[in-house]
Amino acid sequence: MRIPFEQMTERFRSVLIKNGFTPERAGLCARLFAEASRDGVYSHGLNRFPLFIDYIRKGYVQPGAEPELLERIGIVERWDGRSGPGNLNAHFSMGRAVELAQEHGIGCVAIRNTNHWMRAGSYGWQAAEAGCVGICWTNTIPNMPPWGSKDNKLGNNPVVIAVPREEGPVVLDIAMSQFSYGKMSIHAKSGEPLPVDGGFDRNGNATRDAAAIMETRRAMPIGFWKGSALSFVLDLVVTMLSGGNSSMDMGKLGAERNLSQLFLAIDTRKLPDQSALRDKINEMIEDLHQATPDEGGGKARYPGEETLRVRERNERDGIPVDEAMWQCVLELDA
Repeated sequence: MRIPFEQMTERFRSVLIKNGFTPERAGLCARLFAEASRDGVYSHGLNRFPLFIDYIRKGYVQPGAEPELLERIGIVERWDGRSGPGNLNAHFSMGRAVELAQEHGIGCVAIRNTNHWMRAGSYGWQAAEAGCVGICWTNTIPNMPPWGSKDNKLGNNPVVIAVPREEGPVVLDIAMSQFSYGKMSIHAKSGEPLPVDGGFDRNGNATRDAAAIMETRRAMPIGFWKGSALSFVLDLVVTMLSGGNSSMDMGKLGAERNLSQLFLAIDTRKLPDQSALRDKINEMIEDLHQATPDEGGGKARYPGEETLRVRERNERDGIPVDEAMWQCVLELDA
């Protein structure tokens, strides 16, 4: 089943208005959700939307709350998200970081008391399309054990790094776990094994069984101990710069809310030798593409390359949807 992008956006918008959003804020929030599914990140688009509405109804997300400036320290700003919608707060924060970068060359915005930002890569694309290198990350509820332990003390703390490019931005969007919980939930539902080990089962064995990992909540960090350490350091930095909650603090809340996030933008248009830089980037990508395929017939791609292909197909043919999830949205709009 495929749904046109415009139809999905309008349906989301209608549901959001029924749940306390102004038409303008509903429009942007709906577009960010629909763009996630359009670009192939179904776990954080349509599939996440009903849970988002549930969080609104529980009072975790305040539809009308807008960020409030707390401190300005040179090119660094601290904001309070006031429990507003996570994707709207994140879109605002990256937009503000871009504004600072356009004025000073670099801008940094830290925000606390915000909510799940949905597709992390959205804000990398936002920065890159404004001509900026974009770097951002968030902490999460503890959902991953430190390497060598069983207890969840770390968030999988997604991080995004984006590089602007006329032919299509390079956008890296990764969690510190081998697979995001959204991705694992899709595999758990379908029964399809993960392509590589993604965590541990109840006996402590590494497994590709997403359902077993969802049961134990023992996701495997990328790079084993390296990903574990990186997750912890990301949490330290974002907690320090925002003055907000750590993953440890969110564990005490019992739900993933009141998160801390960081947004950096660097205006590349202020750099000299624009033509030479553009040629060098394209030369690096061409060199990557020339890598010899492995035994499985793989192909080297830069981060974000597949997104462009999926986006084109879904804009042409419609966005593939889980029919039960789509029906759930229709019922929310009834």
